[in-house]
Amino acid sequence: MALATSGCAMMTPSKPDAVAQVSAPMARPVIGAGASAAALDQTTAAERAAATAVKPAGAERALGEAVVALGSPAEQGLWVKSPLIVAKAKGRVVTESGASVAVDLLPGSGSASLSLAAFRALGLGLTDLPQVTIYAE
Repeated sequence: MALATSGCAMMTPSKPDAVAQVSAPMARPVIGAGASAAALDQTTAAERAAATAVKPAGAERALGEAVVALGSPAEQGLWVKSPLIVAKAKGRVVTESGASVAVDLLPGSGSASLSLAAFRALGLGLTDLPQVTIYAE
């Protein structure tokens, strides 16, 4: 019987609190937390109007379709990042409803993202995941 109970002491933690202590993950501050999209978007109304006034050029080519998420609000400008893009260039994106905006095309990996300014210029909701066609000049 002494042998059967002698192992119990080895199973007891040396510090009773050690098992109960669980470290909580550190919370990261969100850029612009509490700020409106208009406050974070530094493009002017004139810049957005000019970008949405761009019409299809005869020499542009479709790179493909992508579902885009909102990109980092810290990265200003009108741009799209996608694995469909292999080199920086000028182009535009067109939504399924036909709205379009001129953007800088930036190579990306993983899922495609669209800038805050482009989302606003297209009238998209910030939580939308729209499908767009990406065109290069």
